[in-house]
Amino acid sequence: MSWKLRSSKFRHVYGSPARRERCYEGLRISRSAHEGEFCAVNPKFLAVVTDAACGGCFTVIRLDETGKIDPMMPKVIGHQGAVLDVKWNPFNDNVIASCSEDTSVRIWYIPDDGLEDNLSEPLMSLYGHHRRVTNILWHPTAENILLSSAYDHKILVWNVNTGQAVTIITCHTDTIYSMAFNTDGSLLATTCKDRRLRVIDPRTGSVTREGQCHTGLKASKVLFLGTSKRLLTTGFNKLSKREFRIWEMDDLSRPLAHADLDTASGTMFPFYDSDTHMLFIAGKGDGNIRYYEIVTEKPYFYDLAEYKSSFPQRGLGFMPKRGLNTKRCEIFRFYKLHSARGLCEPVSMIVPRRSEQFQEDIYPDTPGCRPSLSAEEWLSGYNRPPVLMSLRGHYSPSYTPKLHLNVPTTKPTITNGHDGMDPADNLRSPKTENELRSMVFRQEGEIRNLREELKSRDVRIRQLELELQNYKKRESPDNRDREESMEI
Repeated sequence: MSWKLRSSKFRHVYGSPARRERCYEGLRISRSAHEGEFCAVNPKFLAVVTDAACGGCFTVIRLDETGKIDPMMPKVIGHQGAVLDVKWNPFNDNVIASCSEDTSVRIWYIPDDGLEDNLSEPLMSLYGHHRRVTNILWHPTAENILLSSAYDHKILVWNVNTGQAVTIITCHTDTIYSMAFNTDGSLLATTCKDRRLRVIDPRTGSVTREGQCHTGLKASKVLFLGTSKRLLTTGFNKLSKREFRIWEMDDLSRPLAHADLDTASGTMFPFYDSDTHMLFIAGKGDGNIRYYEIVTEKPYFYDLAEYKSSFPQRGLGFMPKRGLNTKRCEIFRFYKLHSARGLCEPVSMIVPRRSEQFQEDIYPDTPGCRPSLSAEEWLSGYNRPPVLMSLRGHYSPSYTPKLHLNVPTTKPTITNGHDGMDPADNLRSPKTENELRSMVFRQEGEIRNLREELKSRDVRIRQLELELQNYKKRESPDNRDREESMEI
């Protein structure tokens, strides 16, 4: 049998968990059955979705605040239902988006020093979905473009500058499992409970390509493999075995390659590093993280190694490349949630090198913290690749990228995802389907706000009635005589 030894600079990559004192302990990690990551990280903050007695909340921790977390630590508590997903703005490390079972998407601003008190007032509330919102996704190159998907089988494209849903994608017939942009954000890939893999134009909502995805009924995930015009999906086959598949974007009729993994039941989360062409796959409830090297020719991937742990992961977040420690030759860093232990554990993926000098071969220029497009430019049809930055000399635990979002000094007035709307707009006849939907969403938001105002007034009326009853009891003649006799 003929064979050829293949060399790779990533053959000996290993996982290095942080010491206990460098972890985050005492977190009440969410026990929701939702197939989410429940964690988001950037070079400043760690956000973890947590349980709450009522409503929904998540905790925001500064990265340097390791160790035991104060149980009375301030939280973000504005949602009325359980929080299902959180995502940091890629161009502003102080802005985070969240979505919830209360059908809303909310935008929050976190000060540099963290929260001093519970945060309940968002910068913006976006209403447009009719059922729980399960996933949110920021655009990779355009500033302040946000996507949200919900159990109403719709994806809304939001212009956060105006708070308006600019596109409504209605091509899905069942629950949407995952969304992923390509490198320049011109295409969107989705997986759905109807077992279809779709490639969509996010500006128009039209499906450009579609094919059969995994044959199993459980949740599947998708991502683009960098600029290679290929997709990767993770899911289950009809025998309930976990697998991943690699697809050519122009032909979704059959996969280029696939691999069967095991028979575990947890949903698998794929993570791809386009700089090193490494794929990481972690299963929910697993203790291990598998990693592979993706290549352009057959067999299209090579099995590298596996990080093993005896503690299962409840969720996973990952640090953007600009927050890694280049002196340790760190190429990826996970933040692993241990539900039973209430712990968030950083796990670094290290390329073993003896030198501490900057390694140019494993750190090419990478997408930075500057947008290449404004929201208006992207909506007008422009596409640009990400603005790249060099990691040479950029590592610092407190590295702060420049801010590009104009944070208002006061909370903007939002009505169903629209701020600053002209009242006369309600009197104009809609000319397109999107305008009609926007008008319906706006009116539903006004009704929702009026109902909330009525509830608060009803509560206030009941409080005043109780105070009046207590006052009448105190001032009644019988009560006065009783008090006077007691004094005598």
